[in-house]
Amino acid sequence: MKTILLLGSGELGKEFAIAAQRLGQTVVACDKYAGAPAMQVADAAEVFDMLDGDALAAAVAKHRPDIIVPEIEAIRTERLYEFERAGVQVVPSARAVNFTMNRKAIRDLAAKELGLKTARYFYAASLGELREAAAKIGFPCVVKPLMSSSGKGQSLVKGPDELERAWHYGCEGSRGDIRELIIEEFIRFDSEITLLTVTQKDGPTLFCPPIGHVQKGGDYRESFQSPVIAPEHLAEAQRMAAAVTEALTGAGLWGVEFFLSRDNGVYFSELSPRPHDTGMVTLAGTQNLNEFELHLRAVLGIPIPAVTFERMGASAVILSGVETSAPRYEGVEEAVAGDPRTDIRIFGKPSARVNRRMGVVVGYEPHGSSLEALRERVCAAAAKVKVTE
Repeated sequence: MKTILLLGSGELGKEFAIAAQRLGQTVVACDKYAGAPAMQVADAAEVFDMLDGDALAAAVAKHRPDIIVPEIEAIRTERLYEFERAGVQVVPSARAVNFTMNRKAIRDLAAKELGLKTARYFYAASLGELREAAAKIGFPCVVKPLMSSSGKGQSLVKGPDELERAWHYGCEGSRGDIRELIIEEFIRFDSEITLLTVTQKDGPTLFCPPIGHVQKGGDYRESFQSPVIAPEHLAEAQRMAAAVTEALTGAGLWGVEFFLSRDNGVYFSELSPRPHDTGMVTLAGTQNLNEFELHLRAVLGIPIPAVTFERMGASAVILSGVETSAPRYEGVEEAVAGDPRTDIRIFGKPSARVNRRMGVVVGYEPHGSSLEALRERVCAAAAKVKVTE
């Protein structure tokens, strides 16, 4: 059995830790605050700022893990090369984590080295450079930090008068010490998908059925597995996902995001080298293995012969409307009482703030059912759950 050092202990880390426990692994959950969700199910826990390279090295020296699994972006990722050279397996690889934690590195790899179709983009290290880039791209445009997650620091800029606000908001939302933004062409897409992609140590690259999703403010609100996608668009997305994951190297599950346009085809958007928040829909039993089980098996080198699509699924998040250090939940019974195909996960975060993701409702239907009806049912159930003080 292996000792796994989990860097980041949110809701995704919690489900990964549960999957690891079921296969007898030892999990040490790390985060910057005590009582994080994954810590509640792990064998041990460490509280420290993972942007502190010395603190990270101390945790590695203390627990001597066989495997390091990053779950968040805010990590002193360059130190992972040291651990990898010392014989620790970094998931998917130190190269992959370093590239994908920084939008500049991954975008240049995808567009310039691999030739994948992306939105036009520039970088800006000052407000002046941001204005120059916006003049080249035009409006509307999208401004993001080079390192962030869950839509933090991201703006849709509709005109020149919004650029200064976007600059300050982007810098405030940036993780780490990078003070540089990326400005992108706004793609007029018809839909966006996450293509969960599994790379194996000794096996073929596998693709999960695509996951459609709805975002607000750059953050996931709803996802559904069984969207209608043109076969040629799916094939192109799979080709792109295989190319970029092969270039980054390593074994594990990746969340690869794409924009789909009926007129202009498939655009590569972003990539995460770990389970994806929109992939929580797989907790509804849509596949033979959910995304966390797939990630674990790929990491451990357990063969995955295939990913099979068992039934349609949908998810909707539960957001807090209050700020409290002792969150309580109302409406859980009502949310799941109406239909046996509806389930709920409360993440167990020790505190809440407005719009913090605190749980998720998942549901399923057999193939051939109405996807819209399923989405409506799951969203209605999620709306019944309220976070209170």
